[in-house]
Parts: sequence; structure tokens; C-alpha cells
Amino acid sequence: MVAILDTEVELDYPLGHHLHCLVAQLPVHLRRGAHGFALVDPERQWALVRSVLDLVAEGEQNLKKLHFLVLPEGAVPAARLDDVLEIVDRRFPPSTVTAFGMEHLLLREYRALLSRFERDGAPALALVQRDVDAGDVLDLPVNAACVVVKEASGRIRVFLEAKTHPFRGEEFVDAWQDLYRGRHVWLFRGRPACFNFMVLVCLDYLWRDLYGSNARQIIDHANRLFFTERQTLDALFVLQANPKPEHRAFRDVLSGFYGEYLEDTPGVRETVTVFANAAAGSALEGVDAAGGFGVSQVVIAGHHKLARFETPEFSTDDLGGAPVCRLRFGAATRLFYFNLPLHHELDPRSSRLPLKLHAILRREDGRWTKVTGERIAEDLAIPCARDLRSRPGK
Repeated sequence: MVAILDTEVELDYPLGHHLHCLVAQLPVHLRRGAHGFALVDPERQWALVRSVLDLVAEGEQNLKKLHFLVLPEGAVPAARLDDVLEIVDRRFPPSTVTAFGMEHLLLREYRALLSRFERDGAPALALVQRDVDAGDVLDLPVNAACVVVKEASGRIRVFLEAKTHPFRGEEFVDAWQDLYRGRHVWLFRGRPACFNFMVLVCLDYLWRDLYGSNARQIIDHANRLFFTERQTLDALFVLQANPKPEHRAFRDVLSGFYGEYLEDTPGVRETVTVFANAAAGSALEGVDAAGGFGVSQVVIAGHHKLARFETPEFSTDDLGGAPVCRLRFGAATRLFYFNLPLHHELDPRSSRLPLKLHAILRREDGRWTKVTGERIAEDLAIPCARDLRSRPGK
């Protein structure tokens, strides 16, 4: 099974105040390369990613409060990793986390990056080296994700993960073209704020075999955290380039993750799960993606209050009766800026909503501009008629 590696990072977040997250739902166009998938036009893709990084660095659209920036799977050209690190190092505020997927690397390149950042990723490097020592695997493709943490002191830390479970376009009868299976995921232990989070790559959220699953292992690890230290998993970010973001398999796992059907799971009861998908218009060569992609989502447990809404840009629901509350975004190229809910029991005051959307931005004439303006927060604070009817005394 995949190893969960705990690591402490210095993130000085305000106590008792919610944190802010920006999901960049960008198009990703991938073609089959000599090894795995490569971006069709890396320079054009980098220009789009760079525009998001510049927006965050300049603090426009109230982004000075941003704590987490999340981009899709495969969104960043591998050759531009150092450019991303330079922008984060020189221009991002302290206590920020940037998570993104890169186009496929060779395992030898992935291992070289782990060696370069060995100060942060020594346990991960040891797991990869064990595979290298066991066989001729250095030319296997790797679907890699990168998490860049700019600590409160200003120090940059870089963590890498490899996708543990391929989708059908990454799996081949020829073992030498098959995707390398990652051996670890990171559990980031934020200090002094005690905010704990993880990052997964797409189907890693669903992966299981006859003996266990990634989700079950995450739940067990978070429960041990709760019972030994009274801490929990606060956020789980899932990077996707997924043409079927609402496949029933995701609903099934979310139901099991939050349902507590067979036992209490206090370690993940208040976890916020963020699915950051590629935008509509994305393409994977050889994969039929008609009408797919988009629909990034934020999911919290069903005991929270989340009024029902449906607009062209976003809607809320319970995934057809699942024990969750979901904020579901549209499919177009957008930046979604929202808060990560705080831990709390059900608040008896009807005006309190745990999850609020602060802004939606679209790309227009080379700039990111607001779609719905300042009324987003007002709209989310007004329950729909059906919710009013369902409340006691209404």
C-alpha cells in the first residue's frame, strides 16, 4: 500500500479564522509522447499558468488573503518548474501553499528532482530508490505532482508525489510504457496553526485492491492522529485532468469517506475535499472526452449547513442523497476563490454558512476579470425558498 509520509511545515495561519483557496480550472491539452503524455503547446500553457501566478503575486481581486493555490493535473510544463519556484520564492507571501500537476517525466528525471530537494523529500527518495534497485524502471513515465510551501519564515520547501493509480490511457500491456506507480503521499502538518492537509492526483482518490484502498488508509491515518494528538485531516486536495469528474465511483468513495456507516471516523469528519479539475476544452490524445472535464468541486460532510443554489457558474447539492454537501462549479475556464470551512458543530443561527464563494474570475482580453462581482457573497447568504420551507418554524 501507499506510504503516508508525515512532515511538518511552518504555516502561521490566523487562529479561529477560515483560510482561503483558489482553484485554477485551466484547460490542459496533452498528446502521447515517447514516454507518457506531453503538453501539446508548452509555451502557450505556461503563459496561461504564469497569468495565474502573476495574479496571485500581485494580490489583485482580494487575493492578498490567499493561502492555497491549486492547479490541475498535468497543467505545468516540466521545463518550467524552476520558473514556478522562482515566482513563489520572490513574489508570493509567506505561509502559502501551491499545488500543481506536471506533464509526465521519466522516472530518472523524477528521481533527480527528489535528489535535488532531498532535504524535504528524503523518505520519498528512499522509496523510489528501492524500486530502482529492484529492476530496470528508470525509463518509465511518471505522472508527478508538486507541492511548494512558502513557510512563514519565507523559506521555500518543495515536495513531489507520483500518481499511484493510472487511468486507462496511462496503462499498457507493454510494461515498459506503463505508468510508474507512486509509493507515497505527503501529510503536511502545519505549525503553529495545526492545519493538516494532503494532496492526491486524480484516481489516487479512488484506488483500491483486494486488501485495502487509499481512502481507507487516509481515514485510518487521520483517526490515529485524532486519537493520539486530538488533531484531524483538515483538507484534502485532488488534482485532476478528468473527463468524467462526476463518475459514480467518486460519489461512492465520498459516501464512504464521510458517511461513518460502520464506525466513527473523527479524523476526517471535518475534512474539506477539493477536486481541482482541468477546464472544458481539455484534451487527452486517444481518449474520448466529449462533454467532459470541468466541474471542479468542494465537498464537506453532510452535517454542515449549505443552502441549495443553482446558477450558470455554480450550484450546491448533496450528490443525490450522499452524506455530503457539495459546491459544484461549471465547466468553463475559471478561477474559483472560496474559503475552507472551519471546524464547528451545527450552528443554530440560521445566518451562518460554513462555505462561501468570494469570487469567480474568467479570462477576457488577456486578463482575469470577475464574472459575478460583489454579489456572490450576498447570493450565498440568502437561502433558496425550498430551504426556508424545510426549516422549523418556517
